Amino acid sequence: MELIGLEPTNTRIVIALAVLVVVVTIPIYFRLGHEFMPPLNEGVILYMPSTLPGVSVTEASALLQKQDALLRQVPEVARVFGKAGRADTSTDPAPLSMMETTVILKPESQWRRKERWYSKWMPSFLMSLVRPLWPDTMSWDELANDLDQRLQLPGQTNAWTMPIRNRIDMLTTGIRTPVGIKVYGADLKQIENIAKQLEQIIGRVSGTRSVYGERVSGGYFVDFDIDRAAIARYGLTIDDVQQTIMTAIGGENVSTTIEGRERYPIIRCPRELRDEIDKLGRVLVSTPAGAQIPIGQVAALRIVEGPSMIRDENGKLAGYVYIDVDTASRDLGSFVDDAQRAVAAQLRMPAGYTLQWSGQNEAMERVRQRMLIVVPLTLFVVAFLIFLNTRSTAKTLIVLLAVPFSAVGAVWLLWLLGYNISIGVWVGLIALLGLDAETGIFMLLYLDLAYDALKPRNREELRDAIYHGAVKRVRPKIMTVACAFFGLVPIMWSTGAGADVMKRIAAPMIGGLFTSFLMELLVYPAIYYRWKVRSSKGDFDETPAAIDGHHDRVLETVAAD
Repeated sequence: MELIGLEPTNTRIVIALAVLVVVVTIPIYFRLGHEFMPPLNEGVILYMPSTLPGVSVTEASALLQKQDALLRQVPEVARVFGKAGRADTSTDPAPLSMMETTVILKPESQWRRKERWYSKWMPSFLMSLVRPLWPDTMSWDELANDLDQRLQLPGQTNAWTMPIRNRIDMLTTGIRTPVGIKVYGADLKQIENIAKQLEQIIGRVSGTRSVYGERVSGGYFVDFDIDRAAIARYGLTIDDVQQTIMTAIGGENVSTTIEGRERYPIIRCPRELRDEIDKLGRVLVSTPAGAQIPIGQVAALRIVEGPSMIRDENGKLAGYVYIDVDTASRDLGSFVDDAQRAVAAQLRMPAGYTLQWSGQNEAMERVRQRMLIVVPLTLFVVAFLIFLNTRSTAKTLIVLLAVPFSAVGAVWLLWLLGYNISIGVWVGLIALLGLDAETGIFMLLYLDLAYDALKPRNREELRDAIYHGAVKRVRPKIMTVACAFFGLVPIMWSTGAGADVMKRIAAPMIGGLFTSFLMELLVYPAIYYRWKVRSSKGDFDETPAAIDGHHDRVLETVAAD
């Protein structure tokens, strides 16, 4: 094997081609999408539709049954379980207008198939090796899009997520969808108007699956306006009338019956006696004299509109806008960028009202700010440790040249696999820095050993020294890289919960190891050659000199080590 790249002209060509590869990779990097966390397939979909406030219990129950029936028709769905209203807990303040349906899915091997680049020509026994990298079944996002098309019911807005992911998002940000906007201000009606405008603006942004602005002032209430003069004529007090309202209508327990070991609460009037305003007016109130009079004679009953739920954050009233993103068509980061530009151009905020983008975007911004500190700090620590090992600034810079070349392989492999930049990818890139430093120092050590043993006096001897330091030590370098490479490759064929996260960590390391290894074999010797020629200050002659017997004996000794 001849190192043709070590001729004076060819070394420049090799280095120029290497730089060109890095430059060509930069646009590919900017084509990669961005997301907070890689998808974690839980095997379950959480369907969370929202309808307008004021829906009755009967209507909510009927709507829930219709949703469940439509979901069960999908081939990938094993079973469903829906809930409307809030549970008996303070951690789930969900109104009737917010429903939750847990959709249990079948194994992915039973999902509908789709065409891939290998589907028509590759033998079936080879497909099993390719499927973990490029699955030929529907993805989670494609399934969610199909379900969303089937459940386009009037008066409701859909949102699709996963149970664990949803709880984490709601606990950290309060937003149950991947992206959300919090509207802060002093007046709930104005907050609702802003939310409606955001619905119209963001609904036109490409990649929006659904958007819903909370109707914070859209609740309906029965208002009892007690007539003080009327209750005085019957000898009643306001507390007497309110007690009837709370027990007979509101549902507060009146008393408890005891039947052996069993206890039963005495609760409000039956539903058929309180399901209309006229019937509520005929609910009886007991007077001190023992008579019972309809509550309609001592109070005026009317339906009024008001806030169904009041949110307060940072000392201001708040309203939420929930945005569900079609991540099968575009990444979360670019969607948020486009949505923010559209809102800034089309929405005029009143004085005293502010917007805060929340959801996973809020976490992405925190990670972005943290990475601006972590990545440069990591590079500095790696460079400092290399300098302590080499005691040379030039050698440190040569070793650090592996960083952009390893990024080349990482970026191209991420692009081929269709992965977005996320926390998992950054973890893999940071780990790749350490592997690059290890293999780079390993290569530089062999070049220095050959150079120190030969002590070349001209460029021909320098070329032979680099030849024996690079080509003759291919096997140990391959073994060093292969140990890490073959330890990471099986991760790309793993399946099950958590596999998607691990693949995002392993992919940049695998791609980066491959290109950095090629760079160390092909580009490092050329850079080392140019560095030694430049640092020799003319000591190396341009004309090759005859290699004497001492030279041959040294080369044999270096090759034998």
